[in-house]
Amino acid sequence: MSEVLKVPTMAEFAATGKQPEVLFWVGCAGSFDDRAKKITKAFVRLLNKAEVEFAVLGTEESCTGDPAKRSGNEFLFQMQAVTNIEVLNAYDVKKIVTACPHCFNTLKNEYPSLGGDYIVMHHTQFLKSLLDEGRLTIEGGKFKGKRITFHDPCFLGRANDVYEAPRDLIKKLDAELVEMKNCRKKGLCCGAGGAQMFKDAEQGDKEINIERTEQAMEVKPDIIAAGCPFCNTMMTDGVKNKAEGQIKVMDVAELIANANDL
Repeated sequence: MSEVLKVPTMAEFAATGKQPEVLFWVGCAGSFDDRAKKITKAFVRLLNKAEVEFAVLGTEESCTGDPAKRSGNEFLFQMQAVTNIEVLNAYDVKKIVTACPHCFNTLKNEYPSLGGDYIVMHHTQFLKSLLDEGRLTIEGGKFKGKRITFHDPCFLGRANDVYEAPRDLIKKLDAELVEMKNCRKKGLCCGAGGAQMFKDAEQGDKEINIERTEQAMEVKPDIIAAGCPFCNTMMTDGVKNKAEGQIKVMDVAELIANANDL
């Protein structure tokens, strides 16, 4: 893409005395992982297309502390969280959107007790709200007739009961939404949650991401849609193992940006 993406910082907004509509919390994966950066860029293109005034913290953003907390280091989590809350509150942030369910869950459920009280939305929820308000349209032709199955991220689905927003967006693509046998409340973890992303597998005869990929393959999808950078990595690895070249793994934001030729 040759266009320059507009990604203003909170510091730039503060310098002009203005407040953005929403803070986009990029997260560690969306900032540093090469695959997840593509999701970040797709979401930014959609925000620009919908003319949403948003900002990022840039170098002032630090890890939410989710991996530390899930792996049992409560002290490190609280240090990371309090540092972020001080920055967010200094900018008087009210509303946060993030493409990572781990950041979403931590900001939404763990930060209030430490003094960080914000409206927190997953990017699929925010995109759905833009669609409902008529600020964003979805062109569906490119994916018409494609079989797409959605993998529910644990921290989005079972932890926070967000099931319909990503599915509503996929349906707008004129695609055929096909459900795995383990979906919604019965969704199966991709294997990355609870800081498992960062450690070696435990004893067993099958990796959990392989099990999940096999469940996806049962419904013969063209695309596995994800709503989490960690899930994206795990499902992509599963596809490489079982069906490389046959099935794509794409974030919901990438699907919409792709459909809209952004």
